Amino acid sequence: MLHYFKLLLAQLRMSLLVSAQYRFDFVVDAVVEVVWTSTALAPLLVVFGLRADVAGWSFGEALIVVGFFTLLQGLLEGLLNPSLVAMVEQVRRGTFDYVLLLPVDAQVMVSTGRFHFWRSINAFTALAMFGVAFHELGHPPSVSSILLACVLFAAAALLLHAVWTLAMCSVFFGVKTDGVTDVLTAVLDGSRWPSSVFRGATRVLLTFIVPLGLMTSVPASALLGHVDTRTVGVALGEALVFSLLARRVWGWSVARYTSASN
Repeated sequence: MLHYFKLLLAQLRMSLLVSAQYRFDFVVDAVVEVVWTSTALAPLLVVFGLRADVAGWSFGEALIVVGFFTLLQGLLEGLLNPSLVAMVEQVRRGTFDYVLLLPVDAQVMVSTGRFHFWRSINAFTALAMFGVAFHELGHPPSVSSILLACVLFAAAALLLHAVWTLAMCSVFFGVKTDGVTDVLTAVLDGSRWPSSVFRGATRVLLTFIVPLGLMTSVPASALLGHVDTRTVGVALGEALVFSLLARRVWGWSVARYTSASN
């Protein structure tokens, strides 16, 4: 574990040095991320400008869901996507051989290969949203609610990593992965709304098949103190199941890799 921790620190340092080479781009991209997040609030403001609640969620409560969505978006764009997209290019070019030859777990190496720190600026935007939301609600969250929400968000991050890993494994079977990631990104956009907004097949899709709805609504409910034990169990269980599935599919996919020399 100490070896992998040192590896993570080295990867973070290298990514930070690369980002520091282009300081103006760093600032511009950070501003763009903040502006993008601000425009993402527009649908919420429009809907709650017409009605007091949506599917039992008030504006303040729904804003907390958007806050967790923003956190996940920052995690995806700043930490997960850069590394996994780099892996896709390595597979296409045949240079993935060098990753497999390293004396470390290939999945760990791929998942920590590249970071875009400026795109994680959304974490601060999300914290501002939480502050506005609880000011709107008129009371702060309890300590126990904060701790449970942190645990569930960690499970959500694990689940997001598993889902994106499964999507990126498709590169071992075909040349293009853009369509898969575009669909998942569109589904992820839907998770900015509370899961109770959706009905029928869409709700089943966002809860069990591509459980991105659990990533935002469940931590938000926990922070509000409204989550029940069964929902917590389902969220943690799905994070574990999808992580194990991603690990199994990863191993199976890497075994099909033919390398640059074949």
